[in-house]
Amino acid sequence: MNQHVPVLLKESVDFLVKNFDGIYFDGTVGFGGHSSEILIRLNEKGKLVATDKDFEAFSFCKEKFKSDKRFSVYNTSFSDIDTIAKIEFIEKFDGIFVDLGVSSYQLDNIESGFTFREDAPLDLRMNKNAGHPASHILNNYSQELIAEIIWKYGEEKLSRKIARLVVEEREKQKFVSSIQLRKIIEKIVPDRFVSKTLSRVFQALRIYVNNELDDLKNFLDKAVSLLNKNGTLVVLSYHSLEDRIVKEKMKFESLECVCPPGTPVCICGKIKRLQLVNTKPITPSENEIKENKRSRSAKLRVAVRL
Repeated sequence: MNQHVPVLLKESVDFLVKNFDGIYFDGTVGFGGHSSEILIRLNEKGKLVATDKDFEAFSFCKEKFKSDKRFSVYNTSFSDIDTIAKIEFIEKFDGIFVDLGVSSYQLDNIESGFTFREDAPLDLRMNKNAGHPASHILNNYSQELIAEIIWKYGEEKLSRKIARLVVEEREKQKFVSSIQLRKIIEKIVPDRFVSKTLSRVFQALRIYVNNELDDLKNFLDKAVSLLNKNGTLVVLSYHSLEDRIVKEKMKFESLECVCPPGTPVCICGKIKRLQLVNTKPITPSENEIKENKRSRSAKLRVAVRL
């Protein structure tokens, strides 16, 4: 198994774990990088509950931490945090963490269907038993909807041209692998831009297939309500769409009033629930980026429950 290096590990866990016998949630356990560090910080009374959509990650961590009674893991989305809390008889968490990145294992493992660098299955699902693979979208959706997905979730300027070529190509041969999509991109993009364009297209398809942004919004709504007073919400994101959602939610929850400007007396009834720890995101150091290039786009946002 390819080694996955956790990003901003010390910074994330330093902010997260303040109560060493507290109850914590890792919504994207992956292959246990951040969870391992959280468990090191906790004493014997502490507890860590984790989730991951990816069955391989879930299975790996279930085995890895099987002897640690402080740890439990579920093969589901972090947006199910409220359901998991009920199952575990947990009223509130002392800290909630999610790392919204795709693991190095998923990116490098051909069978996972997340890579465009080799001839991999065009899948992109975190949970292979749920929903449709990315190939289904390219083979069945209208040209207009494919273009909308690529633009909305990948912010790719060539979305319409790519969608048109996809529809033309599928008339000749159905999409099954990433190399087919790569060949389309190569037709309309100079060589030096192929990888960046493919990254944006794959990001768009992955976000859509896994319902990632809606999951994130639902999760954030629930997470704020499920934090103990002085509990910490720590979110690690890697692209502007995710970071914007996290930033706006944390900012909204940190406001005391959302009445329109000029309103003489507050009538909104808004309650300030979070205190921002950092107004600007924390980013990896030059040394971390040098050691782990995939960390370069990471942004860490932290807020404390009031």
